[in-house]
Amino acid sequence: MRTMSRVALAAFLFLTLGGLALAQSGTPIPPSKLEPDVQKQAVERQAAGTPRYTGAGAGMGMGLAAIGAGIGIGLIGHSALAGIARQPEQAGAIRGTMILMAALVEGVALIAVVFCLVLSFVA
Repeated sequence: MRTMSRVALAAFLFLTLGGLALAQSGTPIPPSKLEPDVQKQAVERQAAGTPRYTGAGAGMGMGLAAIGAGIGIGLIGHSALAGIARQPEQAGAIRGTMILMAALVEGVALIAVVFCLVLSFVA
């Protein structure tokens, strides 16, 4: 169990902090005295190049979507197995409902991951 929790923690940190690699640092303003037009261009260039950390937010969103989907599907499977153990004659109906619910949870997670990818590459 200790190994599983370490693997889960490593996966969580990898998925949530992976978006920090997408954030880029801006170019610094030169320290020398410049003409006003050149200084204005340097300030505009630095403001345009400042990191907005949308990549970090997108990475956290992807990680949370993956973790949430995993937890949700695990709970669905647990509940279905418990229901089948209580009423074996309803196994077919319970299995069909379980597959439908797992597909819906996975679909929501996939939409969240695609939204986070779009956010990280567009912004």
